[in-house]
Amino acid sequence: MELTERKKKVLRSVVDLYIRTAEPVGSKAIAELPDMHYSSATIRNEMAELTTMGYLEQPHTSAGRIPAAAGYRLYVDELMADYRLSMDETQSINTAIEEKMQRVDKMLEKVAKLVSQATDLPAISAASRHSGVTAKRFELIFAGEGSVILVVMLSHEQVINKLIKLPVSLQQGDLQVLSAVLNATMTGLAPEEFTPELLTRVMDAAGNAAALVPVIVDFTAETLRSQGSTNMAVAGQMRLLGQPEYRDVDKAQKVMSSLDEEALSNLPAMMQNQNGTKVLVGPENVASELKDTSVVMTKFDIGDGMQGMIGVVGPTRMDYAKVTARLSYFAESLSKMFAKPETPALPEAKEEQ
Repeated sequence: MELTERKKKVLRSVVDLYIRTAEPVGSKAIAELPDMHYSSATIRNEMAELTTMGYLEQPHTSAGRIPAAAGYRLYVDELMADYRLSMDETQSINTAIEEKMQRVDKMLEKVAKLVSQATDLPAISAASRHSGVTAKRFELIFAGEGSVILVVMLSHEQVINKLIKLPVSLQQGDLQVLSAVLNATMTGLAPEEFTPELLTRVMDAAGNAAALVPVIVDFTAETLRSQGSTNMAVAGQMRLLGQPEYRDVDKAQKVMSSLDEEALSNLPAMMQNQNGTKVLVGPENVASELKDTSVVMTKFDIGDGMQGMIGVVGPTRMDYAKVTARLSYFAESLSKMFAKPETPALPEAKEEQ
């Protein structure tokens, strides 16, 4: 069911107020907003319908509403207003970067601390180095009834194989055709070149063996990505304890245990083919412990075959507009800094107290 403009306006107001107060929002509070020209009764009815539709939740019978994960998702995708950084904020970020960044080898820890300080949330920074490894040759070998072995020789002579169950009955000639197509279209490619367009092109040329192509493309791309290396740093985990959502000790402990480099190590891979900022709201997160939190991430260029990523972890109530604006500005500034021919030595960043 498509939301009316009135429902969207009410939902945006609920999210904005909840971000500021961390308290359930009632219809009276929304009716008092300067740009809200509906009666309290009308707003109350709209909030009830938004709750039924899954965009809002009512924590207690007599309480107001709070945004649900679906509500935050719609807010991030369509409803939130652009947040313009003030001159003081841009100057503060610029000064922090210029004064506290020195070399790439110490960059991750410093960036994580700076982002955490700027957002007052736990922050992640990562640097991924592309390995330059590509697929050199493909072979497909029958391995008994209903299965085939995919053999991939990499450009540095390592050989990787995978047993694949055949979804359809194929002949030796079908595998020969597919092998020829793979060797003609998928050798010498970087992981980011394994696009949906490539998948479609290979499937169109694979004939009877087209059903095998998605498995082969996914396996090859993942194999090539794994040949690279990713380093990351996490900072500011204790900042979560200042948020009202984590006053519950058990809840805070579960989330805090997930905010380490090992648990968050798959986040940089999620940004491989992503442009701009990526937001994971609540249940969209990969770790079950983070189902009540949101993650906001964006990329920046380091140069020398390396890609950087910065992100924050926080309550689903976080101010998405402000956080995405600050992360985007950080990313743009860092890309410009690393694009310079030489980076002068700068003073060390002070440790957080």
